[in-house]
Amino acid sequence: MVHASEEDRQAIRDAIRKICAGFPDSYWRDIDKAGEYPQAFVDALTASGYLVALIPETYGGAGLGITEAGIILEEINRSAGNALACHAQMYTMGTVLKHGSEDQKRRYLPKIASGELRLQAFGVTEPNAGSETTKIETRAVRQGDKYIINGQKIFISRVKQSDLMLLLARTTPYADLKDKTKGLSVFLVDLRDIKGKLEIKPLDMMINHHTNILFFENVEVPVENLVGEEGMGFRHIIDGWNAERILIASEAIGDGRWFVERAAKYASERVVFGKPIGANQGVQFPIARSFAHVEAADRMRFYAAEKFDRGEKCGAEANMAKLLASEAAWEAANACLDAHGGYGFAREYDVERKFRETRLYMTAPISNNLVLAFLGQNVLGMPRSY
Repeated sequence: MVHASEEDRQAIRDAIRKICAGFPDSYWRDIDKAGEYPQAFVDALTASGYLVALIPETYGGAGLGITEAGIILEEINRSAGNALACHAQMYTMGTVLKHGSEDQKRRYLPKIASGELRLQAFGVTEPNAGSETTKIETRAVRQGDKYIINGQKIFISRVKQSDLMLLLARTTPYADLKDKTKGLSVFLVDLRDIKGKLEIKPLDMMINHHTNILFFENVEVPVENLVGEEGMGFRHIIDGWNAERILIASEAIGDGRWFVERAAKYASERVVFGKPIGANQGVQFPIARSFAHVEAADRMRFYAAEKFDRGEKCGAEANMAKLLASEAAWEAANACLDAHGGYGFAREYDVERKFRETRLYMTAPISNNLVLAFLGQNVLGMPRSY
């Protein structure tokens, strides 16, 4: 892994801003309104090499750390874009890199790095399990040299825009387990060549996230596509969760800075009753307060990222970064919308679009209530709340 200097990190910021300049507000506005996937933007980011920041150089990637990956996603959102369209390819890397076989890495990573393959789908959540991952019911039963998968997933994004999906399924019945965190396994599913039946039913969501319900009916996955050890899938995907928390925090910080910058500019230029509305403390102070909170969350994000990149335990820091950043971004979103007044609801200002997009971070990919439960139980030593 390359440890980038501050100068290198600024160069990354500048490069991402330059790419994003080719995709102005109107591009994202039109994509959102039409419910389309930002194909041209994802292609440009892939061609730049920044989308595969976490893939080691050995396999054709940039070999950067989670710190640099977070900067990339932050700058996309700060430039009015939506990194949700492509971020999964980064945070799924943790499971594949740590637990994938050498054969799997050589088969898939170079093609992902070149843009020939896209890994954007992460199949975990189910209708009857939600955040209680150990209760998932989708079954994977081994038959000779393959696993047969049956079950249902929900809120699985970008399946139609992906070539590969990382899938968590049950390989041992829940009732047969003493340790309920075992009995789950991770698979790399090749969506280009499905054997069996996979029905993809799009969900009509508040945000342009290309989210689906999936129905698996006797879907065959070769044994060689089992990632890591059978029955240890829950532990394997946990290795990707801290990365996910840090990257989501980075996106939220990017949104928060976008809101603060837009709000401050508009409040300085909009004149009502003979003076800029930003001169009024009722407008100015909420923007200034949200700015302070975004900057504080940014410090926690970098602290968590640096610990992650050093290989240190960072569960508490990663979760706090996600919590603080998502709340700061939402606070900035409200301050920005309030400053714009009625214009904030007009599509042409992009505030309402970013407002919808940033609200997601407090709920997904994990609810902030579960973050608080983790901190209360695992960091502060209080009794379990669920």
